[in-house]
Amino acid sequence: MKKLFALALVLVMVFSLAACAGNQGGTGTDTPATTAPVGDASKGSVYWLNFKPESDEALKEIAKMFTDETGIKVDIVTAASGKYNETLTAEMDKGENAPTIFVVGNSAAVDTWGEYCYDLTDTDIAKELNTDAYMLKDENGKLCSIGYCYECYGIIVNTALLEKAGYARDYIKNFATLKEVAEDVHARAAELGFDAFTSNGMDGSSSWRFTGHLINLEYYYESVDDPAAWETCPAEIKGTYMDNYRALYDLMVVNSKTDRKDLATGGFDAAAEFKNQEAMFYVNGNWEWAGLAEAGMKAEDLTMIPYYCGKDGEEKAGLNCGTENYWAINSQQSPDNIAASIAFMKWLVTNPAASEKAVATFGVMPYKNAATSTNPFLAQANEYAAAGNYTMGWVTNFQPNVDTYRATAVSAMNAYNDDPTDEKWADVVTAFVAGWATNYQAIQ
Repeated sequence: MKKLFALALVLVMVFSLAACAGNQGGTGTDTPATTAPVGDASKGSVYWLNFKPESDEALKEIAKMFTDETGIKVDIVTAASGKYNETLTAEMDKGENAPTIFVVGNSAAVDTWGEYCYDLTDTDIAKELNTDAYMLKDENGKLCSIGYCYECYGIIVNTALLEKAGYARDYIKNFATLKEVAEDVHARAAELGFDAFTSNGMDGSSSWRFTGHLINLEYYYESVDDPAAWETCPAEIKGTYMDNYRALYDLMVVNSKTDRKDLATGGFDAAAEFKNQEAMFYVNGNWEWAGLAEAGMKAEDLTMIPYYCGKDGEEKAGLNCGTENYWAINSQQSPDNIAASIAFMKWLVTNPAASEKAVATFGVMPYKNAATSTNPFLAQANEYAAAGNYTMGWVTNFQPNVDTYRATAVSAMNAYNDDPTDEKWADVVTAFVAGWATNYQAIQ
């Protein structure tokens, strides 16, 4: 399964590797870095500043396994959702107590943190990769970071509830059928005992699903219309598909148990609503599988469908596939800590028990000896691709000055939810479209 999905993502990664900015940016400093010689791993320690909050528990279990086996201390610190930028910047100022492993997820992050990246060329961990599609290099060819997982996202569907509502599990093929089902289920929520969509909070723990993921449909379809304009980070976007984005977003926030006016405050547990079968649709990605399985949900009762939004030909759409998860090693750390970090990373992707646990939380790891993924959503991404459907690449990785850009969009979307008029929607379009150009200039 890994091989097919990796092949399907080769073109996708053209976008991801050329991104303008991402969640792993930061301000950095002007301190020059050197590539320290590798020391004695047994005398070092590891501090991984983790980018994925949903993997925190699993990574801490893995860290303990490694420490128990080798005696090498491993600390896992997980940045809050949407706060990796500022957390990384603060942590890197801690000298010898700074992270030994951190995330450098796109070319903008390479520009920012490249001096702090140990050259991974010919290291034991780089040699374990089964593809060169997940390598980020600086302008001099130094291998700054390597991917440790790739993912897919879309709309997770509880097909058992879909059938309970009277529809075949493969009934939804486009936006028209998605809209039909969502509105019908919402209208009959009291009778059915469940609603259409989970509550889509716009606080920091949830808004990324809409300002970072859902908006990908706008960027992706623009990139298809004009591939040359998106070969590098565009200075501006057109907003051609913002009406499609609006249609799908409105469908999600109208057809749930929570009034859209209340979404700004957040505090909703969409995952719990879905696990408790209070909602049939959940906007998220393959990384949710482990938690859903742990809650007793079965793969045969779940599927993931694309972002159907009314685009012509979307019956041939597939899932959003890509990654922004790339390991880097802090070259400012001691040789012993660098050696320990490399040893830990290699062990993680080669030890059967450790890689199985990692794959369970990450989905797929592009390494020769890593455990094979059993994630059903990634299997569905393969099935879409094998059937000739187009994969929606992670063009969202291009977002410039990402934290500020998304924060402005969230503010506009909250105002729109409070007063869903065309006038307020125009402000959302401005936040995404004019905001792109503004934030692009801000980082030049």
